[in-house]
Amino acid sequence: MAQTSDVIIIGGGIHGASLAFHLTQKGVKPLVLEKQFIASGATGRSSGLVRMHYDLEPESRLAWISFNYFRNWADMVGGDSGFVRTGFMQFVSRDAVDSLKANVQMHQKIGIPSLLIDREDVGRLAPSFYREDVELAAYEPDSGYADPAGCTSAFMDSARANGAQLIQDCEVIDFTIQGDRVQGVKTNSGEFSAPIIVNAAGAWAGKIAKLIGLELPIDTWRHDTMFIRRPKELGFDHPTAIDFPNSMYFRPETGGLTLVGLEDHNPIGESPDSDSDHSKPGFVDRAIDRICKRIPGMDNGSLHNSHGGYDGITPDQRAIIGKAGPEGFYLTCGFSGTGFKIAPAVGACMAELIVDGEAETADIQPFNPERFSEGNLLVGKHSYESIWR
Repeated sequence: MAQTSDVIIIGGGIHGASLAFHLTQKGVKPLVLEKQFIASGATGRSSGLVRMHYDLEPESRLAWISFNYFRNWADMVGGDSGFVRTGFMQFVSRDAVDSLKANVQMHQKIGIPSLLIDREDVGRLAPSFYREDVELAAYEPDSGYADPAGCTSAFMDSARANGAQLIQDCEVIDFTIQGDRVQGVKTNSGEFSAPIIVNAAGAWAGKIAKLIGLELPIDTWRHDTMFIRRPKELGFDHPTAIDFPNSMYFRPETGGLTLVGLEDHNPIGESPDSDSDHSKPGFVDRAIDRICKRIPGMDNGSLHNSHGGYDGITPDQRAIIGKAGPEGFYLTCGFSGTGFKIAPAVGACMAELIVDGEAETADIQPFNPERFSEGNLLVGKHSYESIWR
């Protein structure tokens, strides 16, 4: 006989764990099924940036709500998020400065502590940064980064303490459906039943959806990152940054390291089961070249390590959140490489949608799955270029 639970969540990454936590806060006891181990997919490879700068207001609102969790993790969740405040800078090309101004104004309207800074400000806040190409940048003094795997474990630990269950090394291989409603799943560890099933499978979300007869506009996207040892003369720290002119993002890491990721030449459509323990050939050389353009003194640094990772990506590079397919089937996937920082708020919204029928914490309607078939792809009012290329 199949084991029965209130809700089955497929995927033990940050979004599956956040949803499990928030469901238990509402008295629901979910079962989380993870094909490997928690945070083994995109979450474990996430760069962990915690910032609110988006060109789409609904995403900035989700990030702002989530930021309160990162700042108050012990009280709101329990455990430690590993949040480190570094300050965050958003650099754009000169032809995007007007959009930058408008987006900072939007962030300030929400209540986000964001401001415009000029070249001289950048020099005072980050003396090691090259800034001759900077007219204006956005600055969030309170932002930084956190520990994705640690956050996932904290969410899951709290959820389990309140009645949630977690089964690892458990791969979903099929669904059971009765009429037009989901009934359960078949896995390599047996069958499980629940009236509600949530696809939070990250890079495997498209494959999971196909098992239930649902074609999602979602593909896999690979991202490589490296850690470089900073030369001592650069100091102990520097702000976190997204650097559009150099198609790059970077942040400091404990131990005198800097993490670097690139926003171009990221392969689409590869199997998420491909090798992610090593970066692609040529990535390290390109990443070193980019970071040295923004931090010239980094040319005296040395490589610590590099690796890859996979996430799900959608045509508009925004998440898919909501109901789809048979009755009782929900989606929280397709975060396109930027899902970590909004996971606390998304989990709260999903729990409200499932239990109460509507999200109240934030408006998640813009992320509904129907937008693709309706031709309503999400684009910021003052959009930047596509991030992942």
